[in-house]
Amino acid sequence: MKWRVACIQTNIDFGEPEKNIKQMEWKVKETMETVQPDVLLMPELWTTGYDLTRLHDIGDENGKKSQTIFSTWARQYQVNIIGGSIAKKTNHGIYNTMYVADRSGSIIHEYSKLHLFQLMDEHLYLAAGERDSLFSLEGETCAGFICYDIRFPEWIRKHTVHGAKALFVVAEWPSSRLSHWRLLLQARAIENQCYVIACNRIGSDPNNDFPGHSLIIDPWGNIVQEGSDQEEVVSAEIDLTKVDSVRKTIPVFSDRRVEIYEQDLDVRKKF
Repeated sequence: MKWRVACIQTNIDFGEPEKNIKQMEWKVKETMETVQPDVLLMPELWTTGYDLTRLHDIGDENGKKSQTIFSTWARQYQVNIIGGSIAKKTNHGIYNTMYVADRSGSIIHEYSKLHLFQLMDEHLYLAAGERDSLFSLEGETCAGFICYDIRFPEWIRKHTVHGAKALFVVAEWPSSRLSHWRLLLQARAIENQCYVIACNRIGSDPNNDFPGHSLIIDPWGNIVQEGSDQEEVVSAEIDLTKVDSVRKTIPVFSDRRVEIYEQDLDVRKKF
């Protein structure tokens, strides 16, 4: 299976959902006319930015509006959409939630960010997700993650041992840790022998600057395409059969010693 994937690397207007939606609508149209991708990605919290204190006012009630938008765009352009993430308001709290729409416009997957980033006060305003992020897209097993999730390799591996060949990452990753962004994503690709397609925003909000540098990385950890620090579409073709080839070349998954990993550790043991 070959896909052309495209990350819409864009600025986000702080706390301005309607403005951001109109801007994204234009960017989706332009991307489909010029790049014609099979899979389209957007950044994390692209409708609101990190205006966390106002999410009760500007968040999306049960994610209904966002789901309608993604369904409409996916059906109109016959494209699979990894919808970045949005602030989903519920009776149990506000979640940082990703939706996936297929070419027919059906919402086929929902994932709420599992790991909340305390340095940006997420734990004060957001509720943590509780479910995995494995899904099937055109018959291929994939997984989706949100920003801070990539610092937890055990969470990523949980999905790749169940067959995920492409990891879609959406983020508002700050400029101060750009080197970590690149290294962590390459590490996740290498250790899981899969594609990583990661969409980050550019611009700034009252508290942070964001560097862009969206990445498309192959199963050997090679950077296929990397964005700049400007608004652009970062695009490349990926061939998922390469995942099978790499996993046969270095059989990491069959060489795992899960029975040992799961044993309790005894720090008092003497040799």
